[in-house]
Amino acid sequence: MNRCALLHRLWRLDGQRHARRLRQALADPETIQRALLRQLLERNAKTRFGRCHGFTAIRSLDTFRERVPIQSTHALGEWIEAVRAGEQGVLTRDPVMRLVPTSGTTGPARLVPWTRGLQRQFGRAIGAWTHDLLDQDPALMGGPAYWSISPAGPRSSEVPGSAVPVGTDRDSAYLGRWLAPLVDATLAVPDEVRRLETREAFRYATLLFLLRARELRLISVWHPAFLTLLLDALPSYRERLLADLEAGTFTPPGEVPADLVTALGRRLTPQPIRARELADLDFLDATRLWPALRLVSCWQDARAAEPARALATRLPGVRFQAKGLLATEAMVSLPFAGRYPLAVTAHVFEFIDETGRSRWAHEVQEGERYRLLVTTAGGLYRYDLGDQVEVTGRLGGTPTLRFIGRAGGISDLCGEKLSDAFVGAALEALLAGLEVAFAMLAPERDSRGRPGYVLFLETDRIPGALAERLEARLGENPHYAHARWLGQLAPVAIEPVRDAQRAYLSAPVHRGGLGDIKPTALDAREGWRRRLGGKCRRA
Repeated sequence: MNRCALLHRLWRLDGQRHARRLRQALADPETIQRALLRQLLERNAKTRFGRCHGFTAIRSLDTFRERVPIQSTHALGEWIEAVRAGEQGVLTRDPVMRLVPTSGTTGPARLVPWTRGLQRQFGRAIGAWTHDLLDQDPALMGGPAYWSISPAGPRSSEVPGSAVPVGTDRDSAYLGRWLAPLVDATLAVPDEVRRLETREAFRYATLLFLLRARELRLISVWHPAFLTLLLDALPSYRERLLADLEAGTFTPPGEVPADLVTALGRRLTPQPIRARELADLDFLDATRLWPALRLVSCWQDARAAEPARALATRLPGVRFQAKGLLATEAMVSLPFAGRYPLAVTAHVFEFIDETGRSRWAHEVQEGERYRLLVTTAGGLYRYDLGDQVEVTGRLGGTPTLRFIGRAGGISDLCGEKLSDAFVGAALEALLAGLEVAFAMLAPERDSRGRPGYVLFLETDRIPGALAERLEARLGENPHYAHARWLGQLAPVAIEPVRDAQRAYLSAPVHRGGLGDIKPTALDAREGWRRRLGGKCRRA
């Protein structure tokens, strides 16, 4: 048995208990959700948030709903600020290990507390998922994997004045202290690659380590466009990659800190046989580069559906598995037993229907759509994720879900999660002092076919460098900034328009009367260039 197979077997064995617990819980989601909520309330009753909302007096799911209002990122702001300043026992009894940035609704990044309890909750769901994955296809255990568990996000960083580290941890940190080193040893691409600060060096290093892994079995990425962009870059680096493979060196394009080049170089050994094998292959044929590749895990719902289909055509014979719904704040659903059930053993969930009524997991109806609230061991209570899901059926008594998109004026082409309120605040600041007849940001593809955003603007004077300044403001959303850094999104563009308000109001997409049309700074639908007659220009 090779080393990867042994380590994967240990990983699978660890996940067995999580899978067993999930199977039992799926039959009775009401009981497990009540138990999870009771544990969270009892553990955090003496926190400042718990005392303020009377956790000790809450005895039922319905009382919890009555005493604790729905929390937005804005509502949590003062509590998170106290955590950031170093105050203990604000939201959780568990110490906050770090604050992880996620997109804000009306402002820049918001911070999500990360605790041991939240780590354990993620571990339950991810453990059940990976056990099911390896159990269904044992051949996946025979080689390394390229596995990115965490959502796309910013590089780890320290924020001046913060008593708590701010930023993302390594991906395997989701799995717990003892399992993380074991999982790291099965990964084709080492965690140090995340420290590379330029897109070119990051892509090059990722490709170099992937090409070294001839027996690569699994690729798990977030958005399918990320993998497409990696594969597209292969031919341009061909000679450099072959030379580094043969010599066991790391010579990235651009400037990279010497200590990082050294650290990554220590992980490399000469592979002349592999280099000669690859020299005879077409770098556009990924299935020949990795002949043992069996599965790609990525988003396949909502906006990711078409990019996933396009990627699948480039990897014939490789199975694709859609990811469940995983956010920075919580794991909502997971692939399990061929379905996508709610992660009922991880967190406490509520579903808001179209009338605004809150329902528990056992109360939702198949075919209906809901907005999600989550309560976690990280200190989020009745937190509005802003995600919309459709109930597709049940596994046991637990709802299975399909991600529909972002609710409440959110545009999410590849994980950037731009909100109408956030864009509106940015435009208000950038366009202050101008006479603006119309201003709306909307998704459009650039001349190379890349997705991105265009600001349709009707004004007598467009300020200089407006596109660059708008790009900087949008980049205050860490998910947008990371999508741009990876090259998944094109730079924002400015398109002057005329008589745009009339064209907007009369557009066929507005099927209701004029009273149904709300003013918006962001429209998530594509096609506005054609409807408004814009002519692209860089400001």
